[in-house]
Amino acid sequence: MGRAYQNRKESMAKTAAAKTKVYSKYGREIYMSAKSGGIDPQANLSLRGLIERAKKDQVPSHVIEKAIDKAKGGAGEDYSTARYEGYGPGNCMVIVDCLTDNPNRTFGDVRLAFTKTKCKIGTPGTVAHMFDHCAIFVFKGEDEDAVLEALMEADVDVTDIENEEGQITVFTPNTEYAKARQALTEAFADIDFEVDEIQFLPKTTTPVEGDDIPLFEKFCDMLNELDDVQNIFHNAELPEQ
Repeated sequence: MGRAYQNRKESMAKTAAAKTKVYSKYGREIYMSAKSGGIDPQANLSLRGLIERAKKDQVPSHVIEKAIDKAKGGAGEDYSTARYEGYGPGNCMVIVDCLTDNPNRTFGDVRLAFTKTKCKIGTPGTVAHMFDHCAIFVFKGEDEDAVLEALMEADVDVTDIENEEGQITVFTPNTEYAKARQALTEAFADIDFEVDEIQFLPKTTTPVEGDDIPLFEKFCDMLNELDDVQNIFHNAELPEQ
């Protein structure tokens, strides 16, 4: 089926300033996960997945430990989730997920990124229905039947499973994330996830061409520079470079 997902590694920060942003975003996400689901990664599978991803993205241990310690103390910021939807350059569809301690500020900052790049921010539900909210797991393997069997035995609702070039990709509904992750880690002791996260996958893609390409890059850069923005999902199809 070849469903397109966005691998964070493809957009890894390259400058020191950008890396600091990545560390900050992971720290905020780890703090919220530990605060809501507990500080023990063995019991909080979402936290465990976040820590493993952070380490792969070269986030320093002290950043991770500080976020967990802050959650342990019960003090610190009180973040809430915020999601914004709209149309980006070339009329592509965009979903912006945020963690914020000031929703009015965050909305103003995100709206500015839309308006400065001639885009249109919409109301909740504007484009979300054109995406599937999925948990995605990618790891090395050849035997997709064994993977499917392990998931079915754990009563996991599997949306799709692919086996390509020695890599298995599993798609499940976002609500099945913890159950699917636990089933995979218990069935395959040495499993190493290349991708292990929840994303919005577009049902269709929109070609972004010509003058809209640099505008799209500017739009994404403006959003990525915002501390409150955690993830950007879109259905833009850009020319291969």
